[in-house]
Amino acid sequence: MTITSAATLIDGNALSRQLRSEVASRTAVLKQKGITPGLAVVLVGENPASQVYVRNKVKACQESGLHSVLEQHPASMTESALLALVDTLNNDPSIHGILVQLPLPAHIDAQKVIESISPTKDVDGFHVNSAGALMVGQPGFWPCTPYGCMKMLESIGFELKGKHAVVIGRSNIVGKPMALMLLQKNATVTICHSGTKDLKAMTLQADVIVAAVGKVNVLTADMVKPGAVVIDVGMNRNAEGKLCGDVDFAGVSQVASHITPVPGGVGPMTITMLLVNTLEAAERVAVGA
Repeated sequence: MTITSAATLIDGNALSRQLRSEVASRTAVLKQKGITPGLAVVLVGENPASQVYVRNKVKACQESGLHSVLEQHPASMTESALLALVDTLNNDPSIHGILVQLPLPAHIDAQKVIESISPTKDVDGFHVNSAGALMVGQPGFWPCTPYGCMKMLESIGFELKGKHAVVIGRSNIVGKPMALMLLQKNATVTICHSGTKDLKAMTLQADVIVAAVGKVNVLTADMVKPGAVVIDVGMNRNAEGKLCGDVDFAGVSQVASHITPVPGGVGPMTITMLLVNTLEAAERVAVGA
C-alpha cells in the first residue's frame, strides 16, 4: 500500500548532501593553510550497531576530505587504558575532534571517559563544558542530533520566535539540548517525558514537535495540531522488524505541514553535524581561538 503524504517531507539525505558539500569546500580552504581537519573515532567492543555507526562516520569524513583515525579495541580494554588513549588524542595536533562511541562496556565509566576529552575536541557535544556553554548561550559544540534537527527547521524557513515547541524526551543527548536550542531561537518550550500526565494535551498546543523517546507510535495523528511541524528522532523496529521512528508516520503525515521520514530524516543529519563540528574545531585552531 502506498501512503500519500499531505505533509511536505524534510529530506535529511538531501540536506546532508548540501551541508557536506559546504564542509568539503571549507575543508579545502583549511588544507591550503596546511590544516586538515582530523576526527578520531574510538570504538571499544563488538557492538554490531556501534560498528555500523562508526564505519559510516569514518566514511563520511573521508568523502568530505577530513582526516579520520579509527581506534578499535576489544571489550576487555581497561578504563585506564581508554583514558590514556583519550589523553594521547587530546595532545595530538592532527586530531581536532574526538568521539568515543557509546555504549561502552559495563566496567568502564562512560561519563568519566567523556569528561576526559578536551572540551576543544568534544565534537559530540557531551562534555559538561559543552552542556554548560549551550545552557548559557556561549560558543561551544552542540550535540549532533539536536543540532541536525535545528538545521532541518532552518532549511524549511520555519520561524521559531513565538512558536510553541514540544519536545518529547529529556535525555542529555537529545531532549534537554534540543529544548535549549529551541529556547535560544525564542520558542516557548515544553519538555514532556514519562512523568507527563496528559501528553496529548501538550502536543495539541504545539507548532513544532520533536519526538525523541525511542518508542514506536508515541505520537499519533489525533495528538497533532493541523499544520504543525513534526521532527522524528526515534529509531526503532516495529512488530514486522521494519525500521521506524517514534511517530505514526502514516497518520501524522496527513495532519502535519512538514514531517521527517525514518529512515532518511534526522539520521543522516547526525553524522553531518559531527563533520561540521570537527571542521569548526579545526577552524578555531586555524585562527588561534
